Formats: sequence, structure tokens, C-alpha cells
Amino acid sequence: MSKSISKLCRRGTAALALTAAIGAFAVQAEAGTVENMERERAILIETLRAADMEANERAGKVEISRHRLVDLERMVLRDDSLTGRNTPTVRRAFANYDLTFMVHSASEQQVAVIDVWLGQLGLTTQTLMSASKGRR
Repeated sequence: MSKSISKLCRRGTAALALTAAIGAFAVQAEAGTVENMERERAILIETLRAADMEANERAGKVEISRHRLVDLERMVLRDDSLTGRNTPTVRRAFANYDLTFMVHSASEQQVAVIDVWLGQLGLTTQTLMSASKGRR
């Protein structure tokens, strides 16, 4: 019985050591402020596009995302660590202000967030409302 316990303890110790070694060498994934803002913006756009959602449910989720995006956009605008970074993500983020900072842009233009997004796609609410459904 003592041999099996001793063997089990050695295996447990070896497994623990292996786990610790893997953890020590694992690369940590760290999202920056731009990446976090883009993730929340994608959630907002997905909510705006969701066809299976009730209007009041959509409005609630949009309001939650809008509040989060206000904070995230401010964080990106004030992030001093982005000053020297010339990554494609950072370049793209600041190249198109209206899409990157949708909530701030909507406030400046005094329109809804969806109107800013649709405007960047070349669509307006009026053209969407007048569009007819059909096959081509």
C-alpha cells in the first residue's frame, strides 16, 4: 500500500512541476485599449444588426454598449502608450475617426450611433426604409 501511495505522490509532484513549467513559459495574451474598444464596438454592431431581437431588448443592449464605449473611447484617446506605436491596428483605429470613435462621433453629429455606422457604409436610414425586399 505504501508503494502505491509513494508512486502516486511522485506522479502528482511530476504533474504539478509540469504544470508550473508550462505556466511559467506560457505567453500571456494582453489586449490593449484599442483592442478592447474594438471588441466592444463589434458587440454593439452585432446587436444593431441582430434581426431576431425585440426592439426594447435591442435598445437596452445598445445603451449598455454605448456606455461602455464612451469609457473605452476616452481610455484610447488618453492612452499615452499608443503615441509611439505604429501597429496596423493603431493606424487603422486613428485613420477613420468616425468608425473608431462611433459614440463620440454620434454625439458630435447629434445623431444615433447606428446612423454613424450606416453613414460610413454609404447608407442612410432613409434609403434603408425605402428599400424593398426581393430577390435578384
